[in-house]
Amino acid sequence: MNDLLGRLGGIDILVNNAVVRHFAPVEQFPWEHWDEALAVNLSAPFHLIRLALPAMKQRGWGRIINIASAHGLVASTNKVAYVTAKHGVVGLTKVVALETAGTGITCNAICPGWVLTPLVQQQIEARARTQGIPVEEAREDLVREKQPMLDYTTPEKIGALAVFLCGEAASTITGAALSIDGGWVAQ
Repeated sequence: MNDLLGRLGGIDILVNNAVVRHFAPVEQFPWEHWDEALAVNLSAPFHLIRLALPAMKQRGWGRIINIASAHGLVASTNKVAYVTAKHGVVGLTKVVALETAGTGITCNAICPGWVLTPLVQQQIEARARTQGIPVEEAREDLVREKQPMLDYTTPEKIGALAVFLCGEAASTITGAALSIDGGWVAQ
């Protein structure tokens, strides 16, 4: 990473978006999955921020956007490592925001709910097959489990929010955990 930063002269905008997820009840959750999830979902953003901050501070400008999750604000069963890491990402966001206040650097977290991705589409189709229902009904049933707004967000909408956070209009938004979740965490 330091070699890359040396060649590029630093990072202006850092978006931490890598993720792994494993599902199991706490007492059945393999420790290897725990370690992997925390390494990818929480430690990696910490290290990337740590390495990017010096050049951002030197330039007096930077934007750090951590893609957290609605699970960074609320919990669900069978997702102990994911929920723990995403709560940690929200906390990391707040600490970095406080430590960089007044430097021209902002740090925010975007907290999506259900995002219509190919992986989620596969879940919808599997649910339809398993329950013997139309795909559209399965699509609505899945989102209804968590979100009062029965619509999925999209990667494009999350990207548009990230672009906004990089602009001048958002220059005083820092330390925020911004929900884009169809009302999931408003409940």
